[in-house]
Amino acid sequence: MIDTHAHLEMPQFDGDRDEVIKRTVESGISLIIDVGSDLKGSRTALELARRYDFIYASAGIHPHEVKEITTDTYKEIIKLITDPKVVAVGEIGLDYYKDYSPRDIQQREFINQIRIAKEFKKPVIVHSRDAREDTLKILKDEKVSEIGGIMHCFSGDEEMARRCMDMGFYISFAGPITYPNADKLRKVVKSIPTNRLLIETDCPYLAPQQMRGKRNEPAYVRHVAEKVAEVKGLTVEDIERVIRLNVHNLFGIGDVNEIGRVTYKIRNSLYLNITNRCTNECYFCARTTDPWVQGYNLRLEDEPLSEDILKEIGDPKRYDEIVFCGYGEPTLRLNVIEEVSKKVKEMGGKIRLNTNGHGNLINKRNILPELKGLVDTISVSIDAEDSEKYNKICHPVFKNGTYEAVKEFIMEAKKYISEVIATIVDVPEVDEEKCKEIAEKELGVKFRERRYNVVG
Repeated sequence: MIDTHAHLEMPQFDGDRDEVIKRTVESGISLIIDVGSDLKGSRTALELARRYDFIYASAGIHPHEVKEITTDTYKEIIKLITDPKVVAVGEIGLDYYKDYSPRDIQQREFINQIRIAKEFKKPVIVHSRDAREDTLKILKDEKVSEIGGIMHCFSGDEEMARRCMDMGFYISFAGPITYPNADKLRKVVKSIPTNRLLIETDCPYLAPQQMRGKRNEPAYVRHVAEKVAEVKGLTVEDIERVIRLNVHNLFGIGDVNEIGRVTYKIRNSLYLNITNRCTNECYFCARTTDPWVQGYNLRLEDEPLSEDILKEIGDPKRYDEIVFCGYGEPTLRLNVIEEVSKKVKEMGGKIRLNTNGHGNLINKRNILPELKGLVDTISVSIDAEDSEKYNKICHPVFKNGTYEAVKEFIMEAKKYISEVIATIVDVPEVDEEKCKEIAEKELGVKFRERRYNVVG
């Protein structure tokens, strides 16, 4: 568990800082980023980072304090951010809610600090309150996408989040997502791809609902993780894993398991990654460029043998289902699907096959009778409402006629497999309602929209 934004350097912790840190360790928090908001706080954050291996620091001047900035301030900030334990410039940004500093000064110093961050190649931690358009304009004009950063304690809407992510930002959520009246914010949480998601406490402020009225502290970040997991239909373990990878990717700190996985658990399903080859080249798929899914590296050095897969599965009854999915088209290895599925069914397990529907084209025969009794559920990607759009999005190696072949595959699947689902990925140009109508009325199967980068 990681708290990506704490203020242990603040005076609220002067009386028991060591005890708070001890509780943090005991609660299972493995890494904290302590975020400076003025010069004194930035110094103290670095002192803490030097004392504790698992604490890192950032240095910057909060918009409330920028009216006090001098040339000497920047000299010391630059000195601080050159320390290897200072991983970001922040907390910087704009705050038009309290206006403790004049807005023109806030904007000027926000820009100045961004430019320092770019010079020293450090990501930024951005505070934005009631200053949406000016924040976005400055981030775009200053080309902050070159260094990336975090929109901390996010309180905006889905559109703002999307615009920030387009500039390379991660979106971080704190205690407010646990509040009873925060349905709109939880909707934003649900919309954020997990590879752009972070969590934080912003302690000593914004204690989660379970601790309302108390001083917040890093140990309470678990409540934020639990709410994110609930909203996204994942487990806390899933959230821990993806946060760990995101922190590593942004700051280059923390440990991640970079070994390519054959089996990987999400929720209580075990996914099988049996090939990285595919007969589609979907433009939205990062299979060849960024093969990470929910914190797992799915790049295979070699395609696994059936016996090796079965060893990793162990007792399949431990899981709700065993899913052939991975980062490739499973029916390219039909023999593995059949061999593994037969053993899993003998041991009382349940099988789902996620496929692009090219299985009959790949194997040059109707493979579905062979899957009868082996596969309980088959999920087939149709990914568009017509052949022209499908070809544009998916670039199938079988060229024209592939889309109709996928629909024929779905119709045939109903004869042999008890549950058949047609799915799409939520890319903007696809008409979800038309796809749903095709699935339910024309093909007579269930329909499901998949959010990109969320396995299911």
